[in-house]
Amino acid sequence: MKPNEKIGFVGAGNIAEALIRGLIAAGVAQAKQIFAADVSEERIEALRSRYKIHTSTDNVRTAQQCHVVVLAVKPQIAEGVCREIGKGITNHQLVVSVLAGVTTGQIHEWLGGRGRIMRVMTNTPAVVLAGASAVAPGPGVTDRDIRLVETMFGAVGEVVALDEQDLDAVTGLSGSGPAFVCLAVEALADGGVKAGLTREISLRLAVQTVLGTALLMKEGKEHPGVLKDKVASPGGTTIAGLHELEKGRFRGLLISAVEAATRRSRELGRR
Repeated sequence: MKPNEKIGFVGAGNIAEALIRGLIAAGVAQAKQIFAADVSEERIEALRSRYKIHTSTDNVRTAQQCHVVVLAVKPQIAEGVCREIGKGITNHQLVVSVLAGVTTGQIHEWLGGRGRIMRVMTNTPAVVLAGASAVAPGPGVTDRDIRLVETMFGAVGEVVALDEQDLDAVTGLSGSGPAFVCLAVEALADGGVKAGLTREISLRLAVQTVLGTALLMKEGKEHPGVLKDKVASPGGTTIAGLHELEKGRFRGLLISAVEAATRRSRELGRR
């Protein structure tokens, strides 16, 4: 961001805090350029103390004074908040929504047709600066806007640029995906317990196994099928376990889970 530009967060939950921390750590913005508003005085006081940013309980004032406004409220109150701040929004401002199931068209309408709108689907690992985010341009967005938002979310993980129509699939994959991974880790740990390990040791090993394997795929740039085959020796333990997973339709169930979550995201977006 340019030194004279300001970024304001309307809503200051976990995703907003992750972005604030990432922006400062990556040098994308200085603390003095960042503003955050939330209904909870306790919450904004914690953010002010932790990051030395500007905070307020006034959504309208926060939005009016910032070049970039990040909408990070709960989706069920999004319309009310947008209509509240919309009177002060101008076409010189970029409004970035991280709200699931709310389209740029809806936001543009709620803001009274003002502002340049972008939508981002991110996920909970952004809290530890390891998120997966997809950015999609909406009404009035410029190339610079897209680059800026990619830089912002690049501070908290990986970023891809897509058309908005693809964000439901992103929701099903990387948005809901952390819950699917948690279920798999929990099941792996249960397997360790059944095999005689303690719960604590089983969970530690399961978490590290998933983390290490993810790093192997990301840093080694090898296809997961190749890595799987390297572990599965002929006649060995791993291929025996893989056979059980295939018999139980593990692969198909994960595909169906992403498909179901995507379908539900589309349903919510039509409401």
